[in-house]
Amino acid sequence: MTDKPLSGQLALVTGASRGIGAATAEALAAAGAHVVITARTSGGLEDLEERIHANGGSATIAPMDLTESDSIARLAAAIGGRWDALDIIVLNAGLLGELSPVPSIDGKRFNQLLTLNVLANQAMLANFDQLLRRSERGRVIAITSTVAREPRAYWGAYGASKAALENLVLAYGDEVANLSPIRVAIVNPGATATRMRADAYPGEDPATIQQPADAGARIARLIVEDFEPGLVMRLKA
Repeated sequence: MTDKPLSGQLALVTGASRGIGAATAEALAAAGAHVVITARTSGGLEDLEERIHANGGSATIAPMDLTESDSIARLAAAIGGRWDALDIIVLNAGLLGELSPVPSIDGKRFNQLLTLNVLANQAMLANFDQLLRRSERGRVIAITSTVAREPRAYWGAYGASKAALENLVLAYGDEVANLSPIRVAIVNPGATATRMRADAYPGEDPATIQQPADAGARIARLIVEDFEPGLVMRLKA
C-alpha cells in the first residue's frame, strides 16, 4: 500500500475493542482513514484510540451495545451530523454463543446470538445506507466463518447466524450494485488468535495460528487494493 491511501476517508468498525476488529481499525487508521470504533467495552476502545493516535492516526470512540433498540440509529445520526459520507464499514461484532447439539440449543441464548450476529447487522446497513451511498467509493466488509458454509457438529447456532449474515449482506450488495459505487464483500479471516477462538478451542496454542494484526492488515489491504463485489473470500498469507 502507498503511505496513506485512505487519507480523507471515514471508516466505521464494530466489535473494535479487541481482536480482529481492533487490528482492522488500527490498519485502516495507519492507511489514513479516520476510524470510528465501537464496542460494548469503553476501556478497550480507549486503549485502541491511544494506540492509533500514538501512531499518527485519528479515531473517534463510540461505546455502545449494538443490540439496544435505538443505539445504531443514534450512532448513525451522530456520524451523519458530523460527516457527509461513510466510506468504509466493517461489520465485525459477533457472538459465539454456546457450542451444543442442535436439539439442545437454548432458545433464549440463540435469540441473543441472532440479535447481534444478524439483526444488528441489518440495522447497521439500514441506518448507514444513505451515508454509504454518498461516498464516492463505499465499501462494506462483513466478517464470516467457515462454518457458515461447512456445517459442523455443535456449531449449528453460530453457523446458522453466519450463514444468515452472508445471505443478508450479499443481498444488499446485489441491491446497490447498479445504483451506487458501493461494493460489498464477505471475508473469512481463517483461524485467528482471538478471545472467541480461545473460547471455542481452549486447548489450542494461539502462537500456532494467525494473529489479529495479520488479519487486520489483510482486511485493510483488501479495502485499499479493492475487490470484486459479492465474493466470499478467505484471507491468505
